[in-house]
Amino acid sequence: MPHSNSTKITEFILLGLTDRPELQPLLFVLFLFVYIVTVLGNMGMMALIRLDSRLHKPMYFFLSNLAFVDLCYTSTATPQMLTNFLSDKKTISFIGCFIQCYLFIALLLTEFYMLAAMAYDLSYAFIIAAILRIKSAEGRRKAFSTCGSHMMAVTLFYGTLFCMYVRPPTDKTVEESKIIAVFYTFVSPLLNPLIYSLRNKDVKQALKTILRQNVIRTVLMPPPSNKLQQ
Repeated sequence: MPHSNSTKITEFILLGLTDRPELQPLLFVLFLFVYIVTVLGNMGMMALIRLDSRLHKPMYFFLSNLAFVDLCYTSTATPQMLTNFLSDKKTISFIGCFIQCYLFIALLLTEFYMLAAMAYDLSYAFIIAAILRIKSAEGRRKAFSTCGSHMMAVTLFYGTLFCMYVRPPTDKTVEESKIIAVFYTFVSPLLNPLIYSLRNKDVKQALKTILRQNVIRTVLMPPPSNKLQQ
């Protein structure tokens, strides 16, 4: 029987964001900083919602899960990318690539539908109808701010995905895709906790309360004594 020549694929070569070696350490520091802030921001948001009973509402339930999904899906790609910045051999195994792609796409779709569910929970149609009935510009601005933070997050996430997969192909498709992928992989999970905390009165008030309680507890609690009680 004739033998057919076949090659078994065991790993893939990753091109990375740039092929300039002098930029690799700088990019490593930059994305490491972004990843640390993303982890702290999303974990802090989850902890804050869990600790403050005033945030135990459907909207913040979705927000807590959104922070968890952001934390997970950015963690599927960032460690491998950080490793490649400092490695001469920029490869990933076939199994590793399959698992990473599966988790990343699954979590990305989860965030896609979660943002849609949060929009439904906010009742955008009722908010827009209420805004149209308000005569003063100041009143409309205050009413619009109730869903402004969510609209910012939705625009950033869906906008970059739209540019990634709907735009027509060009000669610079690969380079443009790298830049766009950075936004929905790193920038969106980084900004979501900041957007929802800085533009949300309930979250800011809960954060102030938690910090105030910790300060008071630190001041009132006496330092542990080193002397053994007789």
